[in-house]
Amino acid sequence: MEANSRSTGRLPAAFLTPGSSSFLDFLGAHSPELLPGNRTLPALKGAVELPHGTTIVSAVFDGGVILAGDRRATMGNVIAQRDMEKVFPADEYSAVGIAGTAGLAVEMVRLFQLELEHYEKIEGATLSLEGKANRLSTMIRGNLSMALQGLAVVPLFAGYDTDREKGRIFSYDVTGGRSEETGFAATGSGSVYARGTLKKIYRKDLTERQLSTAVIQALYDAADEDSATGGPDIARRVYPLITVMTEDGFRRVPDSEVAALAREVIDGRLERPDGPQAQVL
Repeated sequence: MEANSRSTGRLPAAFLTPGSSSFLDFLGAHSPELLPGNRTLPALKGAVELPHGTTIVSAVFDGGVILAGDRRATMGNVIAQRDMEKVFPADEYSAVGIAGTAGLAVEMVRLFQLELEHYEKIEGATLSLEGKANRLSTMIRGNLSMALQGLAVVPLFAGYDTDREKGRIFSYDVTGGRSEETGFAATGSGSVYARGTLKKIYRKDLTERQLSTAVIQALYDAADEDSATGGPDIARRVYPLITVMTEDGFRRVPDSEVAALAREVIDGRLERPDGPQAQVL
């Protein structure tokens, strides 16, 4: 969008014209080249290694939902970053966890945050949780051309549904296909191991603290089997990032609380390296 060349201090006409409540539609109409999916990549020879975020887990409990992620970013077989943040608030009652090409994923989250804020300002009301999940699906679908070139973004979306008064989780594929998950979900390179852990220890009656410990157990097992997933790093004081959404809104669990839970998990692993075991019925 070009600035007002007359320097009158007024906004360009595009900002003053009534239009869609979708920020993506607005951007696509006036500056489509700014949308990530519309960019043209230069011709390259051979593989290009870019930082990737890995494992994200989510689980619901009575009264809310937890979304958590490890902190490692990898670039091929190299650790690119040990303290990357992969879980971001989308708005007051929801959050997004990113897995895939880190740069594009962070940019997509920022656009998603703008999309929800723009809708609220234009419509004077917040979008439903179902609507938020659909908007994110559209954004992922818009990145399909990049995904086909190896720059995929596969987030996990979770939030507290104020209409249904419960936590909900939505997972996606690279085409934007959306699925609502029951109980728990995981995405990223270590997701199969994290999901396996939650499958054996998750219960619907777990408290918020117990479930926070369970997701740390899941991320610990993912890091134990998947080199791209980082476990709790006591020496560097880097621990998983845990967020909670309830009727009170979004909350990031303080690092001090996560550190205490992580130490309990690590102490337990000294006695039982494979972690807690499910009862055999």
